[in-house]
Amino acid sequence: MFTLVKHIHLTAVAISISFFLIRGMWALYSPKKLKLRWVRVLPHIVDTVLLVSAITLAFLLRQYPFVDHWLTAKVLALCLYIVLGSIALKRAGSQKTQKLAFAGALMTFAYIVATAVTHNPIPWNS
Repeated sequence: MFTLVKHIHLTAVAISISFFLIRGMWALYSPKKLKLRWVRVLPHIVDTVLLVSAITLAFLLRQYPFVDHWLTAKVLALCLYIVLGSIALKRAGSQKTQKLAFAGALMTFAYIVATAVTHNPIPWNS
């Protein structure tokens, strides 16, 4: 069961970040594409699979946010990623803000991955 859920989770991560990169480029260079119905719906489906698989993994591993420091760091970084992604794709007042938020979201994503791999809230210290 663990291996299946882990593969589902990692696949959802790959799809989510890939689609975020595509939508980020569209936001900058072809914003009309962001208004397409499937573009607005698909991220919610992928992110729901991602969240459900993450919660399932936490229960299977018996590691929980606010108990295990690395998982707490991941959850908090995920909140930052969502805020920065929202600014980058929808709420930026200028293209400069959009680009900064997009870059910040990508750096936050890299931190989340590093934290997941090392199980350390300070992954560069491992």
